[in-house]
Amino acid sequence: MRGQDLINILLPDEALMEILKYVDGRSSDRDACALVCKRWRTLESASRHSLTLGGTGQSDSCLARMLQKFTNLRQVCVDERLPVPMPINRRLPHRQALLKPLLGKDVGVASSRKRRRSGQLVITSEDDNNDIGLSNFSDMGLQFLAEGCPRLEKLCLIWCSAVTSCGLVTIAEACRGLKVLDMQGCYVGDQGLKAVGRFCKQLEELSLRFCEGVSDDGIVGIAEGCGKSLRSLGIAACARVTDVALQAVGSNCSMLKKFLLDSECVRTEGVMAIAEGCAQLQTLRLQCVNVSDEALQVVGRNCTLLETLALFSFQKFTDRSMVAIGDGCKKLRTVTLSDSYYVSDRSLAAIASGCPQLAQLEINGCHNIGTAGLQAVGRFCRALEELVLKYCQKIGDEGLVEVGKGCSQLQALHLVDCSSIGDVAIRHIALGCHQLRRLHIRRCYKVGDRGVVPFGTHCKKLTDLSLRFCDRIGDDALIAIGQGCHQLRLLNVSGCHRVGDVGLSSIALGCPSLIHLDVSVCQNVGDIGLAALGKGCPLLKEVILSHCRKITDVGLGQLVTNCKSLESCHMVYCPCITSVGVATVCAGCNSLKKVIVEKWKITDRTRRRHATILTELCMDL
Repeated sequence: MRGQDLINILLPDEALMEILKYVDGRSSDRDACALVCKRWRTLESASRHSLTLGGTGQSDSCLARMLQKFTNLRQVCVDERLPVPMPINRRLPHRQALLKPLLGKDVGVASSRKRRRSGQLVITSEDDNNDIGLSNFSDMGLQFLAEGCPRLEKLCLIWCSAVTSCGLVTIAEACRGLKVLDMQGCYVGDQGLKAVGRFCKQLEELSLRFCEGVSDDGIVGIAEGCGKSLRSLGIAACARVTDVALQAVGSNCSMLKKFLLDSECVRTEGVMAIAEGCAQLQTLRLQCVNVSDEALQVVGRNCTLLETLALFSFQKFTDRSMVAIGDGCKKLRTVTLSDSYYVSDRSLAAIASGCPQLAQLEINGCHNIGTAGLQAVGRFCRALEELVLKYCQKIGDEGLVEVGKGCSQLQALHLVDCSSIGDVAIRHIALGCHQLRRLHIRRCYKVGDRGVVPFGTHCKKLTDLSLRFCDRIGDDALIAIGQGCHQLRLLNVSGCHRVGDVGLSSIALGCPSLIHLDVSVCQNVGDIGLAALGKGCPLLKEVILSHCRKITDVGLGQLVTNCKSLESCHMVYCPCITSVGVATVCAGCNSLKKVIVEKWKITDRTRRRHATILTELCMDL
């Protein structure tokens, strides 16, 4: 009834909080709920479960105030990688008034930007290089967190260089229900990890990257204390972690399902210990130059549940390793092989024939793998959904022809610098893989219109097409795509010199859902193409026009007339675009967030009116 607040009168707090849980994830919806009245604001704050804190310049005190307001947090992330804040009295002074109710009275030291999500609050700093009044997140912040969030379940500390073992001990003692701990670039020593192992018996995930203070003792403490609960462990660039730590993990963490390791110190014995003791392993990612075939042979014998295997920069693995994996790991679905000179077609054939459930395959810089290996994939891996080939000079058309014949479920194909692959192979992919949604080809100079045209007829579900620096691609390919691929949302033809206004107009006419377009370094694209895009693609959000010499202010005006959702525009090295065109873009799109252009093309008036778009991203060329 008009004039009566029936909701607040009839609904108890518990019912209203339950309703707020189902509010759509858009920030505006939750903010609207918080602005209804003081009661709704209080209840909405109590429903927040996640907080992300950036480099505000007063990280400890800011977190303390956040904890007073949001009393039901379960997940907290502090990320010091975000840009350093700028003093509030030098820019955007209106933010001070907005932040006072949230952070307290003394917010003048640093300006912040807040962003809300469903059940989550994100506080980040303004982009600037000023270093006045900085204060890194420290052990005092962890003390506040321990006191304010005793039910904390997930803690991420990213490049918090002032955090030490003392703070981590405090967290471990107070937050014994901690399940996820992610530390990157934190100089936390063994005492902190030992405390986590002693008190946090429910810990399931631990990630350590660039933690120079961690050694074998800390990992042993985690393994002995959390061995029954630990499911995921990641160690990268921890120079003091050796085989001793991995042997402790293998002996105590029998339920480990995910293991990631990037180390030059670990040798074969350490990885063998993991494989022998962790039979439940499902994901294994290794970048270890000193590990040899014997380790992967043990993986093949013991880890029969393995689903994801990724091997990077391996110098001692040979075909023997891959044959063992193919013989034992029948459930493999994702395989990545990167930078090896010692595996050949025999390895790929063993994986293909032994792992029929393979869905994702990436071969990157393995120069001895050629056509025969890929042919085996086409014959045996009928469930393949994604194929990535990078810098594979020995793979020829016959390999992809076999994939086109046998892998009808393929949804994504990525080719980078595969100089032996041409139109014949690409044409067979189009003819046989009708489920294809994403096609990325870069610097494959034998691929031209003849290979791409069939995709317009046979691959109606294509949504993401990238043909970067393929010299033989021209308007005929885009005409076919425009006529047949009406669901296309992302198009990148940068460096395709034969693409012009005709092809772009066809895309505009047939692909109304397009949101991203990159035509940089396309010398034949001009105002006619931009005018067609303005009429046919009103949902366009990002357009990259750099190094397009025929585009003028007139074309930009036609583009922004109808593309009101445009958020990003790159137009560097476009000689026919002047300050008038820049002003037209900035004034014509209320949603615009980023403009990249030469500094001298920005007038004082444009800078005054659109400083938030141009100040940090303007280039002085």
